[in-house]
Amino acid sequence: MSDGLVNESIRFKEVLVIGPNGESFGAMSRNEAINKAYEYELDLVCVAPKATPPVCKILDYGRYRFEQQKKAKEAKKNQHVTEVKSLRLSPVIDTNDFNTKVKQAKGWIEDGNKVRVDMRFRGRMMTRQDVGKKVMDNFISELKEVANVDKLPNLEGNTLSCTLSPNKSK
Repeated sequence: MSDGLVNESIRFKEVLVIGPNGESFGAMSRNEAINKAYEYELDLVCVAPKATPPVCKILDYGRYRFEQQKKAKEAKKNQHVTEVKSLRLSPVIDTNDFNTKVKQAKGWIEDGNKVRVDMRFRGRMMTRQDVGKKVMDNFISELKEVANVDKLPNLEGNTLSCTLSPNKSK
């Protein structure tokens, strides 16, 4: 529904007119349609400019815009934005630290957020990437009942990272 096509700004020669109560007045010239709208003391609003002929409706434009804004505001209020939370693991992480990170990630995933897991290899750890991969695989397997793997673990520079998202089965 176009915002800019109201009354005199409608530039079509012929339009299909719908009355204020939903009744069809049929196709008529633009000027006839505008005069018809003024008879009802309302506005002529083009609701389907791409149709042949374009469809215009007689209604209170101020009230119509208010309703549209109200609907848009309601839709915006009801939408959920997924956040991506970051978590950093170490290839030589201790068991208790590992369990704490799993618990934290599980909480975020249950809240509906995505979790990005990074593991940075530094110095000599670069030669022991297999140890890091095992830790990352363990981490993913701990969360497999609540999360799906969006991006499999892969090495970018000296960082092994993967992305987990909530299961859609809920």
